[in-house]
Amino acid sequence: MNSDHSIPSFDGSDASGPVASGSGLFAAPGFLRLWIAQVVSSFGDWIGLLATIEVARRIGGDQPGSAIALVVTARVLPGFFLASAGGIIVDRFNRKRLLVICDIVRASVLLTIPFIDRLWGLVVASLVLELATSLWSPAKEAIVPNIVPTEHLTAANSLGLVAAYGTFPLGAAAFAGMAKLGAVFGWTDIGQVEMSLVIDSATFLVAAALIATLPLSPHITAAHRKRDSERRINWGQGFRELREGWDFIFLSPQVRAVLVGLGTGMIGGGMLVPLGAVYNDEVLGAGSAGFSSMLVAMGLGVGGGVALVTLLQSAANRFGHHSRFAGAGRARLFVLSVFVAGGSLLFAASVSITLLVFAGVLLLGLAAGSVYVTGLTLLHENVEEVLRGRVFAAMYTLVRFCLLISMAAGGFLSDGFNWLFDVVFDNQITFGNAVLALPGVRGALWLGALLILMAGVLASLSLRSRRGEGRRAPQRAGDVGDGP
Repeated sequence: MNSDHSIPSFDGSDASGPVASGSGLFAAPGFLRLWIAQVVSSFGDWIGLLATIEVARRIGGDQPGSAIALVVTARVLPGFFLASAGGIIVDRFNRKRLLVICDIVRASVLLTIPFIDRLWGLVVASLVLELATSLWSPAKEAIVPNIVPTEHLTAANSLGLVAAYGTFPLGAAAFAGMAKLGAVFGWTDIGQVEMSLVIDSATFLVAAALIATLPLSPHITAAHRKRDSERRINWGQGFRELREGWDFIFLSPQVRAVLVGLGTGMIGGGMLVPLGAVYNDEVLGAGSAGFSSMLVAMGLGVGGGVALVTLLQSAANRFGHHSRFAGAGRARLFVLSVFVAGGSLLFAASVSITLLVFAGVLLLGLAAGSVYVTGLTLLHENVEEVLRGRVFAAMYTLVRFCLLISMAAGGFLSDGFNWLFDVVFDNQITFGNAVLALPGVRGALWLGALLILMAGVLASLSLRSRRGEGRRAPQRAGDVGDGP
């Protein structure tokens, strides 16, 4: 990026003046505030989730497990069914204002939860919270390219991942410490859950205040808003806009590759979460600490992958080779990372030595971190302004759906493979003096690895395809883009 290039605002005007290519990410006006807002709200959200689960346990009566499952389901389902419609909302309304409203709504709903004493009320509150989050997440992703210079998108996405998931242990520790804090200060009339929900509500209000100060302009023009306000709600227009978003996803090679790679890869990689404990018990025999160590290795790998991609991008920026680490180069890194992830899971599921398994899982996490960051950056670079809401809403829906499939199907696949391996191989294969045990969990993980490798092949084929390469997005919400 040239030194005289300015950060574009939503309507294409200069929002905050020039940003030199050599300046750091936090020199971009507004990014520090956006990132702090995400850190604060994510920290509070983890506390709030744990507090909500505790409320469900309290009011669940003699069926606390079912109550918790119902509340968690209420936090997941809206994203599947309403994300596409939410994407249209994100593309048609002022995104900064939408982010602030969503944070205020979440803060208000959280303050009502301590007064809820019926399960249906908690389910309704959880649904509203998730609806607000389903709008907030794609809106946040849509504004990132308007705040961050292109050469710093990788670092911005890495920090976003840290903010979203790195705050979980802090939130869990804070929730656990609420009871101790209450005892120290003698707040006998304020419980752990109530304190947690108040803190969570406050974090959303802080985030709303920070986002309200971002240097952004509306991406919908005044003329377009006036035109829409002078007519009735046009449901046909809404369906056309929804179709525009999906058409762009299917016709853009880069977007198609990222969504196929993330979705299919998530089905395979997600199996490690429900099946890791089973593999530890049936194959490794590493005891109660084995599965925890496996998850730690996975987490360290993800963190390492995020850091490695960010360092590579920073080095490229520093030595003036940004273009080599963008476009086709970033797409190749994405595909390579998907293949490494599949190969790592295949290796980890094929060995029975604990340290080798942990090494494979560590490498899997390393590749997964790279896949997520490079994939998100490819979307930021290749999706036009007016379509970002719909594309990122589709991405979040796809990732959630595929992850749910993997977690739900993992156990059934393990049992199915266990029956198959018992009938065909008597649950083991002999190679000379060596014996390879074949429990069903190994077969399920092998299938997961093959799905990830297939995702790499599909992503590679998509990037090589020139179908839809010349398609342009509509110039503003509701316009029809050029055909291929």
